[in-house]
Amino acid sequence: MQKQRIVVIGNGMVGHRFLEELIAQAGNDQYEITVFCEESRVAYDRVHLSSYFSHHTVEELSLVKPGFYETNNIKLLLGEAASIINAEAKIVSSKSGRMVPYDKLVFATGSFPFVPPVKGHEGTDIFVYRTIDDLDAIEKCARNSKSGVVIGGGLLGLEAAGALKALGVETHVIERAPMLMAEQLDQDGGAMLARKIENLGVKVHSGKNTLEITKGDSARNKLVFDNGEQLDVDFIVFSTGIRPRDRLARLSGLTIGDRGGIIIDDQCLTSNPDIYAVGECALWQNQTFGLVAPGYKMARVTADHIVSEGKSADSNAFSGSDMSAKLKLLGVDVGSIGDANASTPGAQSYVYQNEPSEIYKKLVVSADGKTLLGAVLVGDTSDYDGLLQFKLNDMELPENPESLILPSLGTDAGAAFGVDALPATATICSCFDISKDTISKAVQDGHTDLASIKAVTGAATGCGGCAQLVGQVINAELLALGVEVKNNLCPHFEYSRQELFHIIQVEKIRTFDQLIAKHGKGYGCEVCKPIASSILSSCWNDYVLAEEHTSLQDTNDLFLGNMQKDGSYSVIPRMPGGEVTPEGLAAVAHVAKEYNLYTKITGAQRIGLFGARKEHLPEIWEHLISAGFETGQAYAKALRMAKTCVGSSWCRFGIGDTVSLGVELEHRYKGFRTPHKMKIGVSGCTRECAEAQGKDIGIIATDKGWNLYVGGNGGMRPRHADLLASDLDKETLITTIDRFMMFYLRTADKLQRTSVWIESMKGGVDYVRDVVMNDSLNLFSTMDKEIIALIDSYQCEWKTTLSREAQLKRFKHFINSDDADENIQFVPSRDQLRPATQAEKNSLTAVEARG
Repeated sequence: MQKQRIVVIGNGMVGHRFLEELIAQAGNDQYEITVFCEESRVAYDRVHLSSYFSHHTVEELSLVKPGFYETNNIKLLLGEAASIINAEAKIVSSKSGRMVPYDKLVFATGSFPFVPPVKGHEGTDIFVYRTIDDLDAIEKCARNSKSGVVIGGGLLGLEAAGALKALGVETHVIERAPMLMAEQLDQDGGAMLARKIENLGVKVHSGKNTLEITKGDSARNKLVFDNGEQLDVDFIVFSTGIRPRDRLARLSGLTIGDRGGIIIDDQCLTSNPDIYAVGECALWQNQTFGLVAPGYKMARVTADHIVSEGKSADSNAFSGSDMSAKLKLLGVDVGSIGDANASTPGAQSYVYQNEPSEIYKKLVVSADGKTLLGAVLVGDTSDYDGLLQFKLNDMELPENPESLILPSLGTDAGAAFGVDALPATATICSCFDISKDTISKAVQDGHTDLASIKAVTGAATGCGGCAQLVGQVINAELLALGVEVKNNLCPHFEYSRQELFHIIQVEKIRTFDQLIAKHGKGYGCEVCKPIASSILSSCWNDYVLAEEHTSLQDTNDLFLGNMQKDGSYSVIPRMPGGEVTPEGLAAVAHVAKEYNLYTKITGAQRIGLFGARKEHLPEIWEHLISAGFETGQAYAKALRMAKTCVGSSWCRFGIGDTVSLGVELEHRYKGFRTPHKMKIGVSGCTRECAEAQGKDIGIIATDKGWNLYVGGNGGMRPRHADLLASDLDKETLITTIDRFMMFYLRTADKLQRTSVWIESMKGGVDYVRDVVMNDSLNLFSTMDKEIIALIDSYQCEWKTTLSREAQLKRFKHFINSDDADENIQFVPSRDQLRPATQAEKNSLTAVEARG
């Protein structure tokens, strides 16, 4: 039996989502699938396109799981655009002459950036902001530019402006409307957004219409506005909206809307019963959708209609999509829900405006005050999730709706009803249209944490904005099942890490025995002992291998080194700021050669020595300490490094002395035991050679001082850091970092990175900013004293260990013998040694046996 042939034109986010839905519903052996992909790259995430400037790898943005096309027998035609469709013969032809027959055809051609017919718009150094190729071209141009402008102040325009600012150029935004984000915000909200963005260094020009682009006087280009004003800039990025890519559909005889877009019905079928259209190219009830969530819903509807052979249930029909959005634009939190401009007849508004804190909130309610029609949030979107549920589920508002946004009344929008009040049909994840009921059933099936819920339902794997609400649904369902939800550390302590930290600090508890005797039960376990040890160190910075602390340590801390896969250890001396002298290099080389260690430059700008036997560790460190080195604490949950570029000392682009600052910071915070490892990055300009915005604490030099970023990380879940403060002088910068460090030590959960810690707090980075810069909790005096005490109590753990003869006994492999561990064996590799595999060990043993 011949398989049904399905051809997809377009391999963007929605086109790829259709493929995933089709395979999920029908398996990989039901259809013969061909995909035309005009770009040279497989589907990638355009929602987070600007993050490309941080990591510069297509792989980070890719939506395609390894082997997806091969495993599912999908023929992907990369770099090949469809050019002709013979709808009568059901054949798609490409520009290369390839002809592909189909039974069902899916248009997923997306949209193209609209560039208004401004005179001179086809000149040089003028771009659009749509693809990775566009971003590469913009970045190349920015390297030789001092200024850039984005024409268009909507969502994508502000995203582009953020990218330009990150590239280090003077950035302008031109918006024809009297305010930014005119489609999502009201005038006051747009004005607040403009004020916040200008405070971040981006110049906003609203109410200006660009008439002409000519050669500039002080820069390469000049913009001429309708009011006679002019602006000289080096390069220009147009972000003035999108238009459906419907030309091929129009040539194929499909019905097109008056203003563009392929007309579809509720099953996403076009005027041809064998052709579908999904995403931004589609026009449903005279409406196009520029967000990804509606496109994903269309993809699912189309897949269902094909698999069911046109017999899909009415519940799977496309019925439009909520266009609410929660975003972070240039570091500013923005939320828009429903009727933001109160255009509904009889609508009433409640407005909260806090100009000192640059926060604007607006509720739009029905004439009777019982139904939420819309909302605008600028500067604080902590109420967004709760307000959205009121809107989506037509839930009755409290008696005083203003309590949902007014801090004086203190009612949280989410707390106003709680997830229990949400109907089972409530949409929790808008990106993938996942309901509360779907998540609840997954919990009932045994998926009881966020990671497993993500894996089985897909919830919170799109934009991630619903993660907190998903967590609330999980906990509510667990409680309904009779499972007690606690944040206790373990069975031995009925306290969270934060609570234990407070107990230890306030009661001045110095040992685990004192702690468990007074506040715990039993003898402790592998969970609570290391965490208690970390808290004790964070509070008092005592020697971790003191007799009263030794039993609390894991293997790495017990031997002050990272144990490797073969039982050997790594040795990583501290090299503050990545700086090392020739004498230091010689000392490291001497140790590596004497003990036959594998050497490698680590990602933390230090030299790692691998393959050290446990019994050799004291001798190795004695050599290194004699040469002036200290422990790098790569084995501990502590500060790993302050990574730096060479800064203004050497680099012709450098603005600040990054190495000096990085060295000072690393010496200041070395030895701090933290809830998770900590990394600092210091870059001398926005070219970001030290990747500061991917660190827990990131610092970038500016013409006026230093920008401070917090909460970034790489790893399994990369996160771009949040801007905490701009243009700080050095003294204020260090004081702010001090307080950030102490607030993190005090309040983070066990093994919680700064990124997750910030995301877990209501108000996120804005709340952190209030605490560490505005003293909203009156902690400045306390935190300042605590951090000085930690700095003053620093000791190199290896230096202390070598000074205590009794400590050296632990490094013998056998208690009653000086023999080495015979299981540690090495083989040559690229002029060094590496651990032998089991097969290689067997071979070596056989050779020895033969004599």
